[in-house]
Amino acid sequence: MSGRTYDRVKRMLDTVASAAALLATAPVQLGVALTVALRLGRPVLFRQLRPGRDGELFELVKFRTMTPIDPQRGLVTDADRLTPFGRRLRATSLDELPTLWNVLVGDMSFVGPRPLLPEYLSLYSPDQARRHEVRPGITGLAQVAGRNHVEWADRLAFDIAYVSARSPSLDARILWQTLRVVLTREGISSAGEATMAPFRGAAER
Repeated sequence: MSGRTYDRVKRMLDTVASAAALLATAPVQLGVALTVALRLGRPVLFRQLRPGRDGELFELVKFRTMTPIDPQRGLVTDADRLTPFGRRLRATSLDELPTLWNVLVGDMSFVGPRPLLPEYLSLYSPDQARRHEVRPGITGLAQVAGRNHVEWADRLAFDIAYVSARSPSLDARILWQTLRVVLTREGISSAGEATMAPFRGAAER
């Protein structure tokens, strides 16, 4: 099965699976939403534009894990603003549950390169920019290879490798390995960062 043919089949599978997952996780999502509202206040959801397939921007939704920026309290960087509660939420990946909506509407897939920031688009090499040939994913090859402990050059190389080799068997392997990563809470953040250091350019390691 070619990559393009699999993309069409995969989209149908994503639609069915995300609808089922949204229904199944609705009670959990309600509980998390109430806890976020009590611990962090409103808004409950974090919304941010991210580039998807072909670099087109979409609004990513997740549960909020950080406090607002407050220079007077020294809350400026993501690492400063990430609360202990938010860190636990990220460790369990429960903050990702609303992203199932992005999969349902076609912005994302269950498996693919993670959606990064729009400002990185101009920094990719032509080869690295191939990560946008497919829909971004909730999980991907880079995530099961070390999550945020993987250096940028290696992380983007994993994304390109996925685009070139995507298949049902590869997706199944990534989903299975994602379960292990979530249960063991591997690679949640780089040292001194809420997630990982910003990407500076194609030559960065």
